[in-house]
Formats: sequence, structure tokens, C-alpha cells
Amino acid sequence: MAVVSPEDHKAIEAAFDAAQARTGAPLMGVAAEASADYAEAPLALTLLIALAAPWPWLLFTRVSAERVFAIQLGLALVALALSSFSQVRVRLTPRGARRSHAHRAALVQFLLRGGEHAPGRNAVLIYVSLAERYARVIAGDEASRHISAQQWQGLVDSLTSDMAKGDLEAAMSAAAGRAADMLAPHFPANGEVPFKGARFHSA
Repeated sequence: MAVVSPEDHKAIEAAFDAAQARTGAPLMGVAAEASADYAEAPLALTLLIALAAPWPWLLFTRVSAERVFAIQLGLALVALALSSFSQVRVRLTPRGARRSHAHRAALVQFLLRGGEHAPGRNAVLIYVSLAERYARVIAGDEASRHISAQQWQGLVDSLTSDMAKGDLEAAMSAAAGRAADMLAPHFPANGEVPFKGARFHSA
């Protein structure tokens, strides 16, 4: 299932194009369904259940070893089946680990989109990951020098608040406009295209 519908994708792209026309700083956006597959925690839980399940039956009941083995196998299979759902895997992963994965994914996307090599070192990436309900702005050195971390955090706070309303298209479009408002005074548009290729990506 796509993170955004084709119609919403076009609307967000148009918003980023309009924002880009107002500033010479490369402006990009990425919306991801999740920042990782989070397989580790469910596998660990399944192993723990499989190892722990037999002991209460063996210690406190007269159930046969064969039946205990069947119960153990059944519980492990149920745990594995539940872990096939991405939301379950995310919920089973500690919050700190989720944020770490999302932050790392945002940095990777910034590098993949060429943000690190922008001529003016002023590229900006707006990244959201829906499974973690996470948003972050990655800014190049020059963009960070002119715009404080508190200002970027204000954009992120507004973005996450808008995302909570359930309309990703409106949230991302508004964030693109806010980013252009912040960048334009320091990096005004000069008629050149500062970034080649699509400005918004979803996965």
C-alpha cells in the first residue's frame, strides 16, 4: 500500500515545487511508511515465549511432555503470526530504538538525495515516517548556520501536529511552505533550479 495516493503525491510535489520557486536552497521531502522493518524485537519475544512457555506446564501440571511441546509450538506460531503485522513490530520496539532508526533513515535519505553535495551546502530535507509518527528536518551546514535548531524544531512541531490530524498531504504541503518562508530571506530565488529531479519521494 502506498504511503500517499497518486493524487496526494502530485499535490505534495506541486507544493514543494511552489516552495522551491521562492528560495535558492534545495528543498526536498520524503514520506516513508516506516524507517525500518523492526524484526529484532518480535523475534526476541517469540524466542522468549518459546523458551518460557513449557516451564509452568511442566512444573505445576501433569500435562504430558508431548502436549507441552504442542502448546510451546502453538504459542510460538501465534507470536510469529502477530509479528507479521508491521504495526505490531513497531509497538514491540522500544521508543528510543524507533527514534534512532528514524533519525538514521532521515540522514540516509538526505545523502541519497544529494543534500550533502549541494553547491551552497544549504539543502534541506523534510522527512516523515508514519509508523513511528516521526518528523525531522535535515539541513545542510549553511542552512543550519542561518536558521537555528529551535526554528527548525518549530517547523517539525507544526508538521507533527498537522500529521496528527490525519492529512499527510496538507501537513507536508504546509511544511514545504514554512521551510521556504524560513529559507527565502537567506537564500533568495535566483531563477536557477538548485536541485534536479523530483523534490518529493514516498516509499
